[in-house]
Amino acid sequence: MLVGPLSTTGWWVGLRSTQITKLLSISAVILAVVVPVFAQDDDQTSVCVQAEKRYVEIFETPSSEARDVVVIKMYKNNFCPNQITVPVGTTVRWVNVDKRTSHSVLAPAVGIAESDRAFPTERIEFTFLTPGPVNYMCGPHWETQGMMGVISVE
Repeated sequence: MLVGPLSTTGWWVGLRSTQITKLLSISAVILAVVVPVFAQDDDQTSVCVQAEKRYVEIFETPSSEARDVVVIKMYKNNFCPNQITVPVGTTVRWVNVDKRTSHSVLAPAVGIAESDRAFPTERIEFTFLTPGPVNYMCGPHWETQGMMGVISVE
């Protein structure tokens, strides 16, 4: 039995306890799925801000000023940014701005074999000549850390 001001007004009046329980369960599931997605976006944004700061520390210039390439930073098991769109013919440069961890890049669905490991401050480059989506990942970290990204080549 409901007690208090909610017990006599509102759309829930007349619902059985099993219906209320089901409604609360569904609400809990929705919150459990939606809230972490927004938290991940906030975490990704925060990590990418840190990655850019680290890039500037290392190279003394923002990544946006790199000439003739688009830069993706690899930092704390994230690609920053993890989704980009580039025109055909663009060279993408993945730069490891971590302090200790090595990373690699591979995109098996489009025939890009795993690169050699890039240690801190090292880079990996690839020029995209074919339009379409490219799902790529870090060899050592995609499965355990979810380190993956997407490049849309147009």
